[in-house]
Amino acid sequence: MRFSVENDAGGRSTWKLYADNDREVAWAGESFASTSNAQRAAAAFKAGAKAARYEVYLDDGDKYRWRAWKSSDKVASSGESFSSKSAAQTAADNVRDNAGSATL
Repeated sequence: MRFSVENDAGGRSTWKLYADNDREVAWAGESFASTSNAQRAAAAFKAGAKAARYEVYLDDGDKYRWRAWKSSDKVASSGESFSSKSAAQTAADNVRDNAGSATL
């Protein structure tokens, strides 16, 4: 896995986490005012991924997604939607277990 800091559609910085096959598996869930802020947020998620609380939920399109929380702050979101709750949970578990060893 690897983290990437890139610009979103609005030109603001965000981070994304990619699997070894270059598939997006997570993103910050927000944009940042600067590249350095996005890099700090990626590093913080990497360091705290195992300790975060992961929640699977049903989105407005009746697809499952996951999000990670640290205290009351959302720190990451799924990179895609899933057709089943168990698939979303498996994806969240994968990020939880592997983000800490991802490259920055």
